[in-house]
Amino acid sequence: MLAIAEAVPLTQSDVLGEAGKPTRHVYFPTEGFISLVTAIDGKPVLEVGMVGREGMFGAQAALRVVTQPLHALVQGTGSAQRIAIDTFGEEFKRSDSLQEVMGRYVYVLMTQLGSAAACARFHQIDARLGRWLLMMHDRAYAATFGVTQEFLAYMLGVRRVGITVAASELQKRGLIEYHRGQITVLDRRALEAASCSCYAADKRVYARTMG
Repeated sequence: MLAIAEAVPLTQSDVLGEAGKPTRHVYFPTEGFISLVTAIDGKPVLEVGMVGREGMFGAQAALRVVTQPLHALVQGTGSAQRIAIDTFGEEFKRSDSLQEVMGRYVYVLMTQLGSAAACARFHQIDARLGRWLLMMHDRAYAATFGVTQEFLAYMLGVRRVGITVAASELQKRGLIEYHRGQITVLDRRALEAASCSCYAADKRVYARTMG
């Protein structure tokens, strides 16, 4: 896989794919992370998944579908290994082990998408924000990471004023510090306790499925 891949930078806000458009490359982030956002009337409105070092972008290739199902953009700056979709497809056909692990990963993404839909409908904004901040913290490999209010609005599907209120509440409780697009996780354990149950459930599915 490394022999057919090329190292590329991931720059925050770069668009890697648009819903309904052909997928040109699959990406395996080594640093940074990619946001998967659902769109309504062609406009991205809600983040439903996140891909970091634990996964890949372009998993629909395992289903032999090249059309991109979701809007994808870089949320955390870093780097990735990139493979052209046709080249990846040829490797996928040849490798039983790649087919097995990709099947498992597609299942993980399916559960994450379902979890995100239920979370957006039933959980409070501050608890949902806690969940997504934990997901970002896991993939950033650092206590401090950059995130704009636009990205936070995508994550929760609410207006910026809702983000401001929820982030202020978490900051007031000493869980995070948020200043000029930079978030620092101050108390990871307390943030896990304050987040909704979806975060822990997603981690259990990943551990059980991917081993």
